[in-house]
Amino acid sequence: MVVEGVIGVGKTTLVELLAKDFNAKSYLEIVEENPFLVKGFYEDIEANAFNTELFFLLSRFRQQRLIMMDLLRNPQLIISDYLFAKNRIFAGLTLKGEDIEIFDSVFQPLNKKAAAPDLIIYLKADVQGLMRRIYLRDRSFERKMNLEYLKNLTERYDEFFKNYKETEVMTIDASEIDFVFNLRGYSEIKNLVMEKLKGT
Repeated sequence: MVVEGVIGVGKTTLVELLAKDFNAKSYLEIVEENPFLVKGFYEDIEANAFNTELFFLLSRFRQQRLIMMDLLRNPQLIISDYLFAKNRIFAGLTLKGEDIEIFDSVFQPLNKKAAAPDLIIYLKADVQGLMRRIYLRDRSFERKMNLEYLKNLTERYDEFFKNYKETEVMTIDASEIDFVFNLRGYSEIKNLVMEKLKGT
């Protein structure tokens, strides 16, 4: 199972809550270990995009191999806070010309080998709400993120999951459900997931 959504929507928090309640193993994407992201990606996206996206692509694929090995050794519920195919959403926004061609030549064969989830929980939220959450968690390298970048990313996420047919997608409006501080809000999501898992 995968929890997806734009930066700041609460993916990791929801994965940790669900993993605890469902006795599942969680896999969280590597973010702060990306040197190209933390050393100035949002200050100059054009200059840093290629190295940033390629680092994410390869580090996530390495983790996908671990997930597959885990499943082969011990079939169990695994919950991740990213879908491997989302690499293309970011690359499509930040890369152009020869850079996106090179990226695609690496991404496409790796994407075919990535683990396919049984269910995707797509968390949505309005851009202002996302900016507020990003501001509150205060990662130093995200302080330079601008509203336009987040707006464009949100639109691309919506378009991607609108057309995604590989796996069932359960969309949840995280602007309306507070699953971090509201136990009832989290219980609503947990019950929805339980119903979905019964059929998988």
